[in-house]
Amino acid sequence: MPTTGERPRPDLPWTGRPGRADLICWAGIALSGLYALALIPLRPVLIGRDPVLLELLTGSMTSIVTAGAFARVGEVSLVLAVAAAVPGMIMFDPFFWWAGRLWGRGMLTLVAGRGGRGGRTLARAERLGHRLGWVGVVIAYYLPVPAALLFVIAGWTGMRLVTFVLLDTVAALLWIGMLVGLGYYLGQDAVDVAKTISHYGTWASIALVVGVMVIRGVRGRRDAGAGPAAEPADRAEVAADR
Repeated sequence: MPTTGERPRPDLPWTGRPGRADLICWAGIALSGLYALALIPLRPVLIGRDPVLLELLTGSMTSIVTAGAFARVGEVSLVLAVAAAVPGMIMFDPFFWWAGRLWGRGMLTLVAGRGGRGGRTLARAERLGHRLGWVGVVIAYYLPVPAALLFVIAGWTGMRLVTFVLLDTVAALLWIGMLVGLGYYLGQDAVDVAKTISHYGTWASIALVVGVMVIRGVRGRRDAGAGPAAEPADRAEVAADR
């Protein structure tokens, strides 16, 4: 419940003192961003060695296409290449549905951004979400707006969680099927590229970790020099990272 006289903060989707549900949902969304960052070093290592495991962990487009290519050359099962990507793609989506149920437009604005471009993206997402209804969730990955916005709208407009999870799974399967088909078409060429990447993956992972540490160090010094009045935007960035 918003507190009277409490000013809204631009980096949070609610006003006033957050409740328990607010904090749990926000933690889940923040975790989705941290989880993606933590897995960055594993991507170049696994892409050519175990793309199915990478699918399961991340649901990334690159891993799905690569798994399709591995299925073409007989190194993995085609059914496994499709099924393994589903958990990685949808594991954090219910938190965005829940955010829509809890905060509605506040979360939509946070995901889309507050600038002119964000306002246009938000307006387009709202039109599509209200016009398409449940179909919007099914074809979310094919629409010209972030899928997270449509998931937030689904919660905001009252869609039940069970219905959302079922539709989200169908949406994921449609998207995965297309990407696996692309990888299957590319075949051996894609496999060779992926294995080359993994061959140098250890060094690439080390470079990524060092790069992230350097960037965080520079930001930390900049924030420290700005004084206590500086307002960090990290949580808003994490919530929008989908």
